[in-house]
Amino acid sequence: MTTIKLGSKPEMFVLEGLTWRCTTELESDVVVEVGEMSFYLHKFPLLSRSGVLQRMIGEYQAPEDGGNMCTLQLDDIPGGAKAFELAARFCYDVKIELNALNVVCLRCAAEYLRMTDDYAEGNLITQAESFLADVLANWKDSIKALETCESVLPTAEDLQIVSRCITALASKACAFDAAAWPGQAAAGGGKSASHDRDGLWNGIGTGGTPRGGSGAVPSSACSGMDWWYEDVSFLSLPMFKRLIQAMEGKGMRAESIAGAIMFYAGRFLPGLKRNTSFSNASFGGDCGAGSRSITPRAANVSAPSEGDQRYFLEEIVALLPAKKAVASTRFLLGMLRTAMLLHASPLCRENLERRIGAQLEDASLDDLLVPNLGYTVETLYDIDCVQRILDYFMSSTDGLGTGYTTPAVAEEGSLEATHAGSPSSLSPITIVAKLMDGYLAEVAPDTNLKLPKFQALAAVVPDYARPVDDGIYRAMDIYLKSHPWLSESEREQLCRLMNCQKLSLEACTHAAQNERLPLRVVVQVLFFEQLRLRTSIAGWFFVSGNAAGDGAQPHPGSTAVVPKGAAAGQADADADANEGKGGELPAEAITDVKARVSELEKECLRMKQEIRRLGRPRMSWSLLGGKCGFGNKVQQAQPAMSGK
Repeated sequence: MTTIKLGSKPEMFVLEGLTWRCTTELESDVVVEVGEMSFYLHKFPLLSRSGVLQRMIGEYQAPEDGGNMCTLQLDDIPGGAKAFELAARFCYDVKIELNALNVVCLRCAAEYLRMTDDYAEGNLITQAESFLADVLANWKDSIKALETCESVLPTAEDLQIVSRCITALASKACAFDAAAWPGQAAAGGGKSASHDRDGLWNGIGTGGTPRGGSGAVPSSACSGMDWWYEDVSFLSLPMFKRLIQAMEGKGMRAESIAGAIMFYAGRFLPGLKRNTSFSNASFGGDCGAGSRSITPRAANVSAPSEGDQRYFLEEIVALLPAKKAVASTRFLLGMLRTAMLLHASPLCRENLERRIGAQLEDASLDDLLVPNLGYTVETLYDIDCVQRILDYFMSSTDGLGTGYTTPAVAEEGSLEATHAGSPSSLSPITIVAKLMDGYLAEVAPDTNLKLPKFQALAAVVPDYARPVDDGIYRAMDIYLKSHPWLSESEREQLCRLMNCQKLSLEACTHAAQNERLPLRVVVQVLFFEQLRLRTSIAGWFFVSGNAAGDGAQPHPGSTAVVPKGAAAGQADADADANEGKGGELPAEAITDVKARVSELEKECLRMKQEIRRLGRPRMSWSLLGGKCGFGNKVQQAQPAMSGK
């Protein structure tokens, strides 16, 4: 901490309870009372330095029954008794030490006492101003000075000390930010999304290397890009807000500003940090105190009311940069839960819901389970809130960066993700579809959840966004199990949310034996599974037929259909391998093909028995096989297999 020493005389002040006495040979002739403290001093040192004390002493009229002692009242002096004590020491030329914790209070007290150079050269105002310039050149000292401004408002505002501190801090932080992210501010962009999400969020804790110098930033800057977050988190909300606005005005990146706001909110808002509560904050009133615990709303408040917390949250939400994805989705959902708990304004909650909707693909299922904290609690979780968030996601039209994606792009993204094997290559709408399927499965056991609300939430995500419908099937099955009183028509209406053609083999097997599903749906599942089996068998016969020929030409008159999906990929791979070996299929491959065909035939037989068990005697296996074309394909393929 920067310090400077003034005065040359040794200590001559003695504290006796609530009384300060100047121990000199001369007897005190003036008493200055500041609050509960009394200062027994001498007129001449005060007259020679302070214009206000000179005037008050000159105008003083002793009471008729009083003695010769001049008594002055200075209850409204900025900084109180502590500041006046330092000013009195300066008047006596007693040694004092100025530092970042007392210079602001002393400067305001000197202004109040009018200690200008008109009364003495190098008076207290000049000395304090000179040292204040040194304080503002250092980051840590500037923070301490700004904190102490709280106790001497509005004098510090009138002297522009607050604005000077904020300007100094904003300049230093922005200079470091620009040096650490060269070219980002000018280009109007930040690091890539993958880099921003390293560590905690937006570079917090990433271990960036600082490039600032000359003591502008502390050595702790080496720990990461968030070196200044904790320092500014001790400021009151009005001071913090002004500092953030100053940083925005100087062009600081939105990611850095959002990081500081998230750190600040997490320090004081309950629910964001489980071990820290807004009510734990307190205020250190003395200008020279070392305590830095300052309430983010107002001074001398140890347990803020619900209204204070609501005001704090609404101000923080309004302060967040408008840029998408600068604040983590988890943080925004935590803020939304707290806003509901505090009954924040509808505008505040709508702001948070829109922000979450714009980046819903980054949300996790646990964070999305928002408890229902409304006045009328019908369901365990706030379904309407998630519905609005999902609507905001679907209404965004910025392409892959936000929610909405066209069917072609979504399908292309799903195929790329299948080949790449990485969830990060999925399109946002596909990620959200999977997230919503999981959410529906979590809320489905709630017996108070009405069917129309469940259907409305599930129907927001379009069918093309789900490559596989296993997730929505699982959610529907849980809902049917928890709501056994649904009628047959309601069950059929619910099952329309599912596309039977997009169920996996495991889901189809489960659905075929699921007594909670309507009979019509079970038949549809079996029917489409028959089509899939027919296509798969035809594909294997197609490969076998090609192997028996002279290359890649099928048998004349063959009507086999080229399979899709995994069967097609395997068939293409086998065909490519055969071309490299002169068109001959190894004996092991032929054995494998026959084994797979045998397994598929057994599966067909099992499904035929399932259909009979369900009590549909009029629909014979031959009729269903005729509709599917399965029997013809098997008969056509038998010569090829026997030829091998």
